[in-house]
Amino acid sequence: MKPTQACAKHFWRRIAAALVVMFALWFAIVVRPPSPAPHSPQVVNDVTQLNPETVSAILVPTSRTEIAMAVSNHPGPISIGGARHSMGGQIATAHALHIDMREMNRIVAYSPTNKSITVEAGATWRQVQSRIDPDGLSVQIMQTYANFTVGGSLSVNAHGRYLGKGPIVASVRAITLVLADGTLVSADREHHSELFCGAIGGYGGLGVIVDATLALDDNRRLRRENVAMPVHAYTNFFAQTLRHTPSVIFHNADLYPKAYRTVHAVSFRATEAPATERDRLIPDSRSYSLYRLLIWATTEWPGGNRLRQHLFDPLVYRGNPVVWRNFEASYDAFELEPASRRRSTYVLAEYFIPVDHFDAFVPELRRILQKHAVKVFNISIRHAHADPDTLLAWAPTEVFAFVIYYKQGTAAAARVAAGNWTRELIDAALAAGGSYYLPYQVHATREQFLAAYPRSPAFFALKKRVDPTNKFRNRLWDAYIPTVP
Repeated sequence: MKPTQACAKHFWRRIAAALVVMFALWFAIVVRPPSPAPHSPQVVNDVTQLNPETVSAILVPTSRTEIAMAVSNHPGPISIGGARHSMGGQIATAHALHIDMREMNRIVAYSPTNKSITVEAGATWRQVQSRIDPDGLSVQIMQTYANFTVGGSLSVNAHGRYLGKGPIVASVRAITLVLADGTLVSADREHHSELFCGAIGGYGGLGVIVDATLALDDNRRLRRENVAMPVHAYTNFFAQTLRHTPSVIFHNADLYPKAYRTVHAVSFRATEAPATERDRLIPDSRSYSLYRLLIWATTEWPGGNRLRQHLFDPLVYRGNPVVWRNFEASYDAFELEPASRRRSTYVLAEYFIPVDHFDAFVPELRRILQKHAVKVFNISIRHAHADPDTLLAWAPTEVFAFVIYYKQGTAAAARVAAGNWTRELIDAALAAGGSYYLPYQVHATREQFLAAYPRSPAFFALKKRVDPTNKFRNRLWDAYIPTVP
């Protein structure tokens, strides 16, 4: 037997042995339901369970009038939350009135002819999809997971895997805000445009988004395509086959840890072929046990990353299935939920790099993550066009987004360690002419924040004008808002 054959045989024997042990741990680690976190009606926390905050009261409104009255009568502070998937205290601050928007979830108006829908901010994207799918329509821009709220997605100016699109603001026609004095204001690109451009991506700093009008697209059948390549070949591949290809609706490239030298590019291209997946939306009853096992194995098992790259992904991505656009846009974030978050938790971080600086940033990304032995499950590379609208634009130019999903401990030392490598990556992104994303742990220094968001002084000036007593607050704005004598 040749040496290479012997090595390959030995490798796959180790894989088989590892699988036996992993599946023996299946029920103990993954299949059992998540352990509930200790709950207090006056404590607000996010999905990571890293940021519990004691608030003075929690309001669960069901109407804009109720919100307006509460805001006008409350001297502050006030924080706002939805599905609570921001990960650094963006939904709460100490002793605030916390407004939980999840019962504000009605569809206000819908016109299939005009491809437009107005929904309350607490509605989830899955609710929107369920309403518009029978009419052959689809959300124009949203993040990968459909159980986030519309208002939360607008507040962070989310993006997804949509090729040829930018952040979500590009699909928003209008919003309604409750300001600090209780006033209701309708804002769009022509009327109160400064509020429109400040509140979207404003993390609840200017007021409460109570509803939004969104543009819709046609639902299409899409054929999946995928190919693996060295990371240094990716930008050329993207430029030649994807960058100016309107038939490709979704695209992302997964950068495999721990070597960070191979990407797996996955695209969904419009087709007239019949769907091979019978469901138009992913069923709510779908089990995610296998995927959750994969996440655990990748971050905890020796060689787990190789299992994913050489065994799981080749099996999962066999063939070229045809699915509806709404199906591919209806993932449930529960697929990422571990059995417990008490000793360790899963967190996101994200960095935006101008397209021409991709190859300069990747070696620095690799060096920093390897230096700190970060337990990365995946780095998803997405593309976004420039955002000319919002005051806190994370994409002032055309960018590639590096979305890092990693595991960290919950102890104090682990939090400090995460802050150290995060700040190093922010410096690397800034050196490449890029920025970082604000919905995650608040590790950046004030100087890094100002460098990444040079229009933030204009945002803070607008906030001072419409919220002069600084009612609307959370940990993010507590960290970066200029101190006023």
